[in-house]
Amino acid sequence: MGTKWYVPMAVFGLGSLGLLVLTERGREVVNWVADQFEQTPDRILDLNDSIQRELDRIQLSLDQVAESLHLA
Repeated sequence: MGTKWYVPMAVFGLGSLGLLVLTERGREVVNWVADQFEQTPDRILDLNDSIQRELDRIQLSLDQVAESLHLA
């Protein structure tokens, strides 16, 4: 897609967003999206903790396997 389409697409996109917030349902959707963005950092931290615990379990299992192979 050429650069000549960026401006019309941007104008259309901004116009669509403007129309979205003019309706009650549109404002509800925008508020819901904003709420989801506010909760995202907490969800990412929870996911990060879960992933770290799983990686720790995997590392422990690998250490045990390595130790058993070393003894064999």
